Amino acid sequence: MSGIYIHIPFCKQACHYCDFHFSTSMKKKEEMVLAIAKEIQIRKSEFRNEIVETIYFGGGTPSVFSSEEINFLISEIYKHYTVAQNPEITLEANPDDLSSARIIELAQSPINRLSIGIQSFFEDDLKMMNRAHNAEEAKKCLELATHYFDNISLDLIYGIPGMTNQKWKQNIETALSFGISHISSYALTVEPKTALNKLIQTGKIAEPKDEVAQEHFSILVEILEANGFVHYELSNFGKENYFSKNNSAYWLGKKYIGIGPSAHSYDGVSRSWNVSNNALYLKSIQKDELPNEIEILSDLDRYNEYIMTGLRTIWGVSLDRIEKEFGNYYLDYLHKQARKFIDDDLLYIENNILRPTPKGKFLTDGIASDLFLVNLD
Repeated sequence: MSGIYIHIPFCKQACHYCDFHFSTSMKKKEEMVLAIAKEIQIRKSEFRNEIVETIYFGGGTPSVFSSEEINFLISEIYKHYTVAQNPEITLEANPDDLSSARIIELAQSPINRLSIGIQSFFEDDLKMMNRAHNAEEAKKCLELATHYFDNISLDLIYGIPGMTNQKWKQNIETALSFGISHISSYALTVEPKTALNKLIQTGKIAEPKDEVAQEHFSILVEILEANGFVHYELSNFGKENYFSKNNSAYWLGKKYIGIGPSAHSYDGVSRSWNVSNNALYLKSIQKDELPNEIEILSDLDRYNEYIMTGLRTIWGVSLDRIEKEFGNYYLDYLHKQARKFIDDDLLYIENNILRPTPKGKFLTDGIASDLFLVNLD
């Protein structure tokens, strides 16, 4: 199983918390469509013996591309790659782009999964984050989309300054009222070069508190699991048969090609990433050159990545796989480092699989970093 990720590097406006690569100028949009199509063609040899089972349009805001542009890029993938019979094809979209007419267009296209960036159903939260949509648009687009799409995911952000537990519960309950089968939810994180960081430094917005985020996370897990959702990855909850195939493949170490500015790729032994600059990307692709850097992954890199991704998922970290792929040195090191977390009821081992306990889930990333092997001395 392999996947293709396409990064659409445009947004109508910049959300205060976002540090992904995008431009708010649409001047080069048509050029970018053709360049992405060309990169799709240039890289076909990388998947000569692979079957593409997922196609994912991320960003940025992919829904700023027209349905014709999205369909054209999908047709280019079908032209140059072997695609599975029923691939999962996801489009990230913002509510303000999902008019009734647009939803019908998308439903008639090869897109069969929508990932909608709701973030909150409250006006004050959306204004604070500088989202392009309002609360009414958030609800209206879900009401429309659920009539045409069975497979819908939505994003929610918790730990927002001033968000009470009751308000957070209302956000979750509102999402559930639309019959959604997948929710991705993230703590509001303050990245260094964002507007949010500046607003906090100047005292215009309060700094998010870890203890509030942790409480919101616990509420989220409790409500969603009570409503039949499986907490299959730290930030992702899906009903049976509605897990994201694209994201699951990433966490399970499957191969994927990342197309477009800033997109990352992985082939099992190396990782590469395209330049995070639209002008440089366009210039390189026009010369038939790939604007990327490549890193060959050492055993150390692969071990650390497996620890990070494995602990975040319900599949956990297989101690048998650690021994088989990396050897006894790595296995002994992992046992030694994990012991204190097992004693503190943050990790547990069952059937030779290392997983976080319910108490340890929110702390997974921090725990994983303590299990990393820094060097082999």
